Amino acid sequence: MSSNRARLRDWLGLAVLALPTILTSMDATVLYLALPHLSAELRPDATETLWIIDVYGFMIAGFLIAMGSLGDRIGRRRLLMLGAAAFGVASVAAAYAPSAELLIAARALLGVAGATLMPSTLALISNMFKDARQRGLAIGVWATSLSVGLAAGPLIGGLLLEWFWWGSAFLVNVPVMALLLLAGPLLLPEYRDRAAGGVDPASVALSLAAVLPVVYGLKQLAEGGPAVAPVLALVLGSVMGVLFVRRQHRLADPLLDPRLFAGRGFTVALVILLIGLVTIGGTYLFVTQYVQTVANLSPFEAGLWLLPAALVMIVTSMLAPILVRRVRPAHVVAVALAVSALGYGLLAVAGSLPLVVAGFVVVYAGVGPMMALGTDLVVGAAAPDRAGAAAALSETSMELGVALGVATLGTVGTAIFRAAGAGATLEEAMAAARSLPGAAGQELMEATRAAFGAGFGAVAAISAILAAGLAVLAATALRHLPPTEATPPAGRQDAVTAGRPGA
Repeated sequence: MSSNRARLRDWLGLAVLALPTILTSMDATVLYLALPHLSAELRPDATETLWIIDVYGFMIAGFLIAMGSLGDRIGRRRLLMLGAAAFGVASVAAAYAPSAELLIAARALLGVAGATLMPSTLALISNMFKDARQRGLAIGVWATSLSVGLAAGPLIGGLLLEWFWWGSAFLVNVPVMALLLLAGPLLLPEYRDRAAGGVDPASVALSLAAVLPVVYGLKQLAEGGPAVAPVLALVLGSVMGVLFVRRQHRLADPLLDPRLFAGRGFTVALVILLIGLVTIGGTYLFVTQYVQTVANLSPFEAGLWLLPAALVMIVTSMLAPILVRRVRPAHVVAVALAVSALGYGLLAVAGSLPLVVAGFVVVYAGVGPMMALGTDLVVGAAAPDRAGAAAALSETSMELGVALGVATLGTVGTAIFRAAGAGATLEEAMAAARSLPGAAGQELMEATRAAFGAGFGAVAAISAILAAGLAVLAATALRHLPPTEATPPAGRQDAVTAGRPGA
């Protein structure tokens, strides 16, 4: 057996790494069900409610780059253990928060801790699975864990809230993090770049000043429409981003090595992840609105209807790394994106709950391979000492993609909805229709559904066009990458390694 082949201990370690991956994605969705319950007890105002929901994602997105690089320097397992302990403590603090302000603070700490967990898990996988074929399968498991977390959030949250108080949604994290702290030192290797210098504080500050305003601006545009404050935030973030990149080019030991982008596969994969998640972010917003508001399902029922899509995504995420053993990644990714485009096309014309669910299933059938193989291309293209930074870039692209999708496609769909005659929000219009008696209520409900269908259809059609364009990009720009059966065991590191001193 090749020394590059993973051992049983590595596969057990992968199972351990799947746990925090599931939880960090689950925490992004589980709170939506608990929000009415905690609002009744803590009585947050509208601004505090938004921060309770959004601050977790803000902190994750803002700290990913800094934490990915920090793990490369101090040790990826060490950072993972520190993050797991902080995540557990913050979960307890959130569960028993006596006020909205303290809950916001606890959610912010959860986000910072989550930012240590996500790139650490992905970077450790690149250390444990050096064989390209096994690494692809392991990253498929990692991508599947994200899907499991997103799907499990509404279901687990709904079940807990049937029996316990709102804080129980956070306490689920504690035993899982305790298990990670116990098993991690036994099953996970330590890895750090011993040649790396210290962390540049100015680079950390610039990375936060670049990402946080952009995410904030995008979310504010999605929630409130065009306004001065979010536009200024986007401009500020863009300027800080330029300054961050310029500083990285000048530093001998940068926080984010610009040479990572020397590999064409690396850059193209990041673009595919970013724009692919734009389509998902915008479409998921309208799908969830449809099943909960238009179809009038409870959050738990809505979660059950969306479960088939998550299950299909799990299957295709696991199947894709097996296919690329003999088929070029370009072909698999392109076909997957083409399948997603077909799913978006079905959503564009869907007029009933079964058709919406069917279209979403087809979309997710293509999203699974895109996320698994796109992530593998990004992490596999990086040299071992830069795996943490590469993993953070992959995660940041996906976080920004979702936020950008909600902001841009969400704004387009909402504008069409209102232009079609629904001046109120979807929730307000449907509530008004259900409160009216007889034919008047039915007429308003049909008009609201038609207006929402017009906006939803436009978003799905735009997503179909974007997915089709990404399919063409993948087929052409990634065609130089061979199947993993033909790849050297250490992985595809030619472009980046060639740019490193002494390579």
